[in-house]
Amino acid sequence: MLKFVKNHMESITGIEIYPLISLTIFFSFFVILFWWVITAKKDYITKVSQIPLDNQNPSEL
Repeated sequence: MLKFVKNHMESITGIEIYPLISLTIFFSFFVILFWWVITAKKDYITKVSQIPLDNQNPSEL
């Protein structure tokens, strides 16, 4: 099965750009996510981290 897919992919012209595009998107996403985490305000992080604990109504469990 893998031989069939590999041979089929090799016959497509210009397909070698897709792994580079995927890597660029993947890398960019995590760089932006890392930047957002580093620059996030401490008050916002504290407020969001308390959201799961705010609901103390046992009837909703």
